[in-house]
Amino acid sequence: MATSESAYYLPEVLPPAGPAPDGRDKEFWEALNRHKIVVQRCNACGNLQMEPEWLCHKCYSFDRGWQEVPGKGRIYSWVRIWHPIPPALKDSCPFLVVLVELADANGLRIVGNLLGDPNQEVQIGTPVEAVFEDHKQRNYTLLQWRQVK
Repeated sequence: MATSESAYYLPEVLPPAGPAPDGRDKEFWEALNRHKIVVQRCNACGNLQMEPEWLCHKCYSFDRGWQEVPGKGRIYSWVRIWHPIPPALKDSCPFLVVLVELADANGLRIVGNLLGDPNQEVQIGTPVEAVFEDHKQRNYTLLQWRQVK
């Protein structure tokens, strides 16, 4: 968890986050750097999807674009991490990871950390808002979440 010595929720011990080597999610990461959330939109049928792919999951069109969505949603699911897969994060435990159902995005869900006390009570359906964590020296932004009181 973040301390007063760090501006980041978790320490920078993992490789920088960013686009997949094939570039299909480049626009998503570029939008995060501008403090915006975009999801893939099929130009043929209007379907919204997350994780970005080369084709539409609904009509199989390759004609895709991007649509900005609000940085608001509700907690759909969550987990308190006590034993992280990357050993480098073991001293940061516990921390919270949430699956957020985005508002106005046809039920799309996205994963992120839940900021605040890692032992806080978390309830399904709790409203959350986006927090953009800039990592300027490594040139990327992470999408985090905080509960809306």
